[in-house]
Parts: sequence; C-alpha cells; structure tokens
Amino acid sequence: MLFNYQIIDYKITKFPMPKSFHMSPEEFRRQGHAVVDWIADYHSRVESFPVLSRVQPGEIRSKLPANAPAHGEAFDQILGDIERVILPGITHWQSPNFYAYFPANASGPAILGDLVSSGLGVQGMLWSTSPACTELETHVLDWLVPMLGLPEKFLSTSSAGGGVIQDTASSASLCALLAARERTTQFASNRKGCDGRLVAYCSTQTHSSVEKAVKIAGMGSDNLRHVEVDRNFAMRPEALAYHVELDIKAALIPCFVCATVGTTSSNAIDPVREIGGICRDHSLWLHVDSAMSGTAALCPEFRFINDGVEFADSYTFNPHKWMFTNFDCNVFYVADRKHLIQTLSVLPEYLRNQATESGAVIDYRDWHIQLGRRFRALKLWFVIRHYGIEGLQHHIREHVRLAQQFAGWVRGDSRFELAAPARLNLVCFRLRAGDHSNQDHANQDQANQDQANQDQANQDQANQLLMDRLNGSGDLYLTHTKLDGKLTLRFCVGQTNTQARHVERAWQRIQQETGKLGNP
Repeated sequence: MLFNYQIIDYKITKFPMPKSFHMSPEEFRRQGHAVVDWIADYHSRVESFPVLSRVQPGEIRSKLPANAPAHGEAFDQILGDIERVILPGITHWQSPNFYAYFPANASGPAILGDLVSSGLGVQGMLWSTSPACTELETHVLDWLVPMLGLPEKFLSTSSAGGGVIQDTASSASLCALLAARERTTQFASNRKGCDGRLVAYCSTQTHSSVEKAVKIAGMGSDNLRHVEVDRNFAMRPEALAYHVELDIKAALIPCFVCATVGTTSSNAIDPVREIGGICRDHSLWLHVDSAMSGTAALCPEFRFINDGVEFADSYTFNPHKWMFTNFDCNVFYVADRKHLIQTLSVLPEYLRNQATESGAVIDYRDWHIQLGRRFRALKLWFVIRHYGIEGLQHHIREHVRLAQQFAGWVRGDSRFELAAPARLNLVCFRLRAGDHSNQDHANQDQANQDQANQDQANQDQANQLLMDRLNGSGDLYLTHTKLDGKLTLRFCVGQTNTQARHVERAWQRIQQETGKLGNP
C-alpha cells in the first residue's frame, strides 16, 4: 500500500494514499471520442430539430435534481442527459434554417481549435505565462489586416498600432471609449473620475452596447448623443457636426464617436469617411464597429464597407458572427496602442517579470478589461488555415448571393416590401400596409390620420403574426426590429451550412403562412 507522510507533533505518521477522483487519460480518451462523435452527430442532424426551442420557462430546471450529487456519476449518464435535458432547451444557432439576429456560426476546425485551447488550459494574461498564446494572436491578427483590406496602421509591425482578441464587440467598444476618455483628459479621468462634461456620439441605430459602455465608463447616458439618420438609416454627418458644435458652445467636451458598418437593425453603413473628417477636425476618437459585416471585406468586391476606415482610431469585427469561428472571438484594432495600454495598465508586484520589464513583448492583459484570457487565437488560426482565404471568400459570396436572391423574391411579390437597402446578407422586409399609411400625413384631416394609424397597427399585427407562425412551426427562425416605427422582419443569411435549398424553403414557408393570413 502507498502512504503519505505528514509531520504531526514532530513525529512521522503514515496515512493511506487518498483515492483519486480525476478522470484518467485513458478514460478521457474514451469519453472524448464519445463527445466528438456526439457533436458530429448533432451537426449532421441539427436540421431536423425545431430551430427555436419550444420549452416553457422553468421546464429545463424542473428536469434537474434539487441538489448536487454527493457522489460522482458515470460520464455516459452525463452525456445521456444532454439529449434528455439540454437539447429540448436549445435554440439551434447552428441550424441552416437560423436567420435570426446575426449569426453566431461555428465550424469543425473552430470547434477543434477550441478543444485544443481547453486542453492546454492556458491563462495568457502575460507573454511569460505562455509566449505562444501571445505571439500567435499577434501574428494571426496581423494576417487579417491585409486579408480584410484594412489600413496598415493596425498592424503590430507598424510603429504604433496592433490588434487583440476580445470576447465581444461590446467589450471592444468599451475599451475604445475608455481610451478616448483618457486621451481627451490626458489620463486625468483615470485618477479623478469624470466631471460630467465628456460627450460621446453614435447614431440612433447604433448597438445598445455603446450606451452601456458610456454608463460603465462613468460618462453618463445623458452625455451620449444619438445622432439622426438618413432614409437608409445611416448616420447623417451634418447632424453629427451640428451636435458637436452645440456641445462645444455649451462648454462640454466631445471625445468619442462610434460609426457603425452594418447596424443590427438594418445593416446600414454609416458614412465613415465624412464622419472621420469631422472627428479629425475636432480631435475626436473615431471607433468603427463592423461586428457582423466586417467579415464581408474578405472579398475585394465588398470592401466598399471599408471606405474611410483609415480615419479610425479603433476598429472591431466579430469572426464569431460570420467567419465560422465559434463564440466568443472578437478582433479589436487600435491605431495607437499606447493610449489603450496606458488607460488599462495596472502592474502589481506579483505580475512583474523580466520579459515585461524589458519592453520587448506584448502583455495583452493591458489591452482589455479582464486580467485572465483564453487562448482564443487557436480556433481563429485553425479556421484560417483550414479554409484559406479562397474558402472563406467562397462561403461569404454564397451567403450574399442567397440573400440577394431572397431580396429579389421579396421585390417580386406585391404583398411585401423591402424596409431597407439589402447590400450584403441581411434582408429587412414586411407585409405592405394599406393605402392610407403611404399618404402624406401632414395633408390629412383627423379622420384620415386615425385611419392611417389604424392601418399601421394592422400592418404591425400582421407582420407579428406572420413571424410568430413561422417561428412556431420550427421550420425557420426570424427576429424583428422597427424601422421608421414599423415592425419589420429580418432575414439574415450567414449560418455556416445554409444552402440554396434552405433559403428557397424559407421563402416557400413565408409565402404559405402569408396566404393563410388573408389580406393584411
């Protein structure tokens, strides 16, 4: 028998070696194969599941035991409960019939890269805690700059810039805002806090994460200006300039502008070049959020979305949305890394090390909010190497083609209308309203105005009912927004395995359910 030896009262006492509850390498190998087989089987049959989960609130928890198990359970039983308990509560984001929100697509190489990352268990807060974690990330993000046609100032090999992987675009926007805050105040707000005079700007269509960032940064939501948009839902540069001038006259301090390339509601593209000129004239930090649409720039013909990005102080996009890299993986670039690092760097004694002190390495702990960080670059590296630029371009082009085909079907059906330009892979559409809603309300008497309001309410109700029926069928999943105050359906093509037959079937189901509604 093996024994442990402990010193008790200066005497050596023998105790039996405790039993190990860890999974042995042999058991891990066996069960690991079972898990990979299960994932492969899931992806092969995901199309058979209702896309939107049908469980009721509390239903999943009701299937779980009230207390944690006192004794370990067989792994086969745990994996079996994935089928019994978990799958009914899954909305299948990897279904080719998922058209809601924006995609969070995955792929085989990304999943395997994530598995390797988990297996290595790296905490890459410092270069010294795993040099490969840092250097691979820096190098892969440098790959992406020419792949996307971005300005060379974002390369780590430039004199000042560089990129880092964040969890989400929300975190990237917060980091950009913090760096803008400190640059504007010459880093005084980090020491003294905000004085209520700093002002940030975004459009009325900008993602809500910017408003949250303004709150977290201590600038206050009252100091966030929501700039008006044009008929295509893009920020109006003249309106931005007006707000900036107004704030300057009020003795406030403009410091940050977020321009969006591909808004969530309609995929609108803000005029970054014109916005950039205003930012340059007033020394404002320009952050460009291209979370979903940025991936399209892999294809040269879609790089119109990058027009004016050379003015940006920071830029972000999400490979976990449309680049087949499973969640979470956001890429965030800065033109001048010293502002970001000086804003976020805190160096306690226990993190000091020779490599850091030398200044020859990147410590990514200074590039984002959290200290700890996963080895996310592995899955992005796996994806780029597996697909190559050619393979990535092929699938992006096919998604855009399918979305454009869907938009053409909408245009050709008199019952529907496009609610916004469909320039890439998002189509915003809705059932048409009655005749009154298209009249000039300013020239109507009260009775006609009331009729127009009722027509609008009827249109919204019909579109809501159509969406509810489609989602309830399990055949596909759509989500909605409001554009010009009208409920609008969103159809986003971007899931990894969506093919022409899926989009064709979706349009057939939309037509079928519309026919059941009668005349809206």
